[in-house]
Amino acid sequence: MRDHGGPADGTPRPYAGGAALLAPGETWILLDDEPGRSLGGALAWADQQSQGGDDTLHILADQDTGLLARRAAAFAPAPTVWRADGRELVPAVATPRPAAPDLPDAARALIPLVEAAGAEPVEEHGVLTGEVAGLEVCRAVPADPPGGMRLDIGIGPHDREAFRLVHGDDLADDALVEALAEVVRTVGVHRRPGAPAHPLNRIARERALRHELIHRPQVVGLAELAAAPTPVPRTNVKDAMPCVARGRTPDGDEVVVVCSAGVDLDAVPFAADAREALGGPATPLLLAVPAADAHPVTRRLAARLVHPATVIPVS
Repeated sequence: MRDHGGPADGTPRPYAGGAALLAPGETWILLDDEPGRSLGGALAWADQQSQGGDDTLHILADQDTGLLARRAAAFAPAPTVWRADGRELVPAVATPRPAAPDLPDAARALIPLVEAAGAEPVEEHGVLTGEVAGLEVCRAVPADPPGGMRLDIGIGPHDREAFRLVHGDDLADDALVEALAEVVRTVGVHRRPGAPAHPLNRIARERALRHELIHRPQVVGLAELAAAPTPVPRTNVKDAMPCVARGRTPDGDEVVVVCSAGVDLDAVPFAADAREALGGPATPLLLAVPAADAHPVTRRLAARLVHPATVIPVS
C-alpha cells in the first residue's frame, strides 16, 4: 500500500477472512477468503469502524476483483477496488455480466416429465432443474448420444449419482416420473410451512421463501412474481446464496425481488447486481428476508446503495 500511495502509517486491525488497516480518513481491507462474497461484510465493518463517518474505503483482493468492482459501483460513496498481484496494486476493472446461455432443446423437452411428477421446473443459466418448495430434486444433465440430455433425480450431485447406481440410466419415462413423484412427496412433507426442523428444510431456505412469495406475491405488495436467474450461477445446491424473482406492482410497474435467509452481509451487493442485470439500476429493488433475519446492518447497507433498496421482513 505504501508503494502505491497508501498511508505511510496506520493501525492494523484483526479482520475475519483477511486483514485491515485503519488510517486517518481511510480504511484498507484485504479480502483473502471468498472475496467475491465479501464486499458486504467489508462495507459493514468499515462503516462500524468509522462510526458513520465518510472515510474512504479501499478493497484489495487477488481474485474476483472484476466482480467486486462491478458491485462496488452500486454504492455511494463507492469503495475503490484494487487487484493485488504480489506487491503490485492495479485498479480493478468491472467485468460485464456473462450472457446466460439458452436452455438446450433437449433439456426443454424434459420439462413435461418434471411437471408430471409434481416438481416445479426452474431454468437458470441454461440449466433445467426441478424444485419442491425451492429445493432442487432433479436436474437435466448431458447424456449420450452427444447433444442428448437425461433427467437425474436427487438433491445435489452425490445424491443423483447414488440414484443412478441403484436405478441405472435408462428408466422409461413412466418409471422416471413415478420415482421422481415419490421424491417430491417425501421432500414436500418437510418443505411445507410449519414443518418440524429437518435437514431437508434447513437448506435452500432463501428458495423456499421465493417459492412462498411467488405463490403469494401480495405478501410483499405485488400483483405477480416469477423466478428469475441469479447474476452469477449457484455452484452448490447446499450452499446458501440469495435467489431472484421479477415481479409487477398492482399498477404494472416492474420490481426486482431478491430473497435471502440468515444474516447474509453480501445479500445487498448481490441484490444490486441482480437488479442491474434484470431491470437497470433505478428499478425498484425489494430484499425479502425472514422476519427474524431483518438485521439493522442489512437495512444500513440497503440504504447505502445509489438507488436504495427496501428490506421487507416476511413472517
